[in-house]
Amino acid sequence: MAEYERPRADLFEYELPGGWVVWAGKTDRDNDILSIKLVGPNDYWFHVRGMPGSHVVLRVEKGMDPDRDTIKAAAAIAAWHSKGRSGGQVAVSCTRGRYVSKPRRADRGTVTIRKETVIKVRPAIPE
Repeated sequence: MAEYERPRADLFEYELPGGWVVWAGKTDRDNDILSIKLVGPNDYWFHVRGMPGSHVVLRVEKGMDPDRDTIKAAAAIAAWHSKGRSGGQVAVSCTRGRYVSKPRRADRGTVTIRKETVIKVRPAIPE
């Protein structure tokens, strides 16, 4: 996978097997930057359903497509960076970056998504 320029947001960064890069926002401001400015149209975007948590992006280069295990690992990172961390299985929304937008005058960290898939995972981060 290609190296990415370090974003101007304060993000958690993880590397998954196969060289896949995952970013997670630390604050509402960071979530905004990640979800609106840094996410690419082919990237996968994740957020835990129904509770506060970080916005998480799995970076996807053009022409590449992650396997199901990679997508589930990125969803588990979103669950880890949420209020659902201490629970068992957590429902995580997933969509492509092209389907994430920010409503006008919305609070920081607030986005709308389309074409959502829900993935149930246990919260975890890579070792």
